[in-house]
Amino acid sequence: MDKSLLIEGLSDAVGFVAGALLGFWIGRLAGMDIFATGYNNASIAGIALVGVGGGVGLQLARRLRRSSKTKTQPKA
Repeated sequence: MDKSLLIEGLSDAVGFVAGALLGFWIGRLAGMDIFATGYNNASIAGIALVGVGGGVGLQLARRLRRSSKTKTQPKA
């Protein structure tokens, strides 16, 4: 198994989960309970915030991995 693929998968997973948790807690502080009974506007907005947070975290993890890869490669 290629070690770089393992690092890529793990960093993507960590970035997504961290972003989703950050989105969850920001929504929670703003009064958006995604686990409320029924679907009201606040719970739907909270669910959307978790999704956006996960996507932002994933993209941030990929950018960090890409920037660290360019720093470690020798210039040709």
